[in-house]
Amino acid sequence: MKKFYGQSAYVQSAGVYNDMEIDGFSVAVCAELGIELERHRSRSFDEMQEWGDDLSGFDLVVALSPASQRRALELTRFFHLEVEYWPILDPTGLGEGREAKLVSYRQARDQIRDRMLARFGPPTEVDQ
Repeated sequence: MKKFYGQSAYVQSAGVYNDMEIDGFSVAVCAELGIELERHRSRSFDEMQEWGDDLSGFDLVVALSPASQRRALELTRFFHLEVEYWPILDPTGLGEGREAKLVSYRQARDQIRDRMLARFGPPTEVDQ
């Protein structure tokens, strides 16, 4: 999101669970597009609140899994949030060997990119 739209929106990555470390295959395929994820850390929705991110300040939650969609919809009981579900391929566990795994991760990355472009329009950052 930041790569395509810069600071025009406040974006926070969260999930149902806290894995903290980003999957190495995700890091690799995003680096191919110039997106640096090596220092990125994921957090859960609950941790976001504990760390001071007021969920009422967000307008949209994009859920990439049925579990995250359910959790986001639970949050709408307390906060006025729009929730969109983007059914994205879960590449974890797919493919035999490094190259086959990378192909699956690239598919998921490209699905997310395509959904972002369809939802938010062409990139506004010049270094695309």
